Amino acid sequence: MKQKKVKKNRIPKLNLKKGDQVVVIAGASKGTKGQILEVFPIKRRVVVEDANTVKKHVKPTQESPTGGIVDKAAPIHISNVMLIDPKSGEPTKVGRKLVDGKLQRYSKKSGEIIS
Repeated sequence: MKQKKVKKNRIPKLNLKKGDQVVVIAGASKGTKGQILEVFPIKRRVVVEDANTVKKHVKPTQESPTGGIVDKAAPIHISNVMLIDPKSGEPTKVGRKLVDGKLQRYSKKSGEIIS
């Protein structure tokens, strides 16, 4: 079977952005709602607040003199989260359409434009 060649410099377009409200639909944090804190487009992962938390051992530094074990949000694959529809509050798929010459994201469930 022949493998596809992947362009190294191409950054994929994602339907989710930093600040979007999402719900986790798969994994250990399933059902958790939260805001996207960080997006990694090349790895296709996002960091959602209060979801997929891991324990990290932190050395004492000048910023945190105590150190110790800290809970930290770890990245989740983008396929395991869904955007929350701003109108109905339910999980929805995201589409793209031209509005006034600009490509805009919209909710497929309600048809409302997502800012």
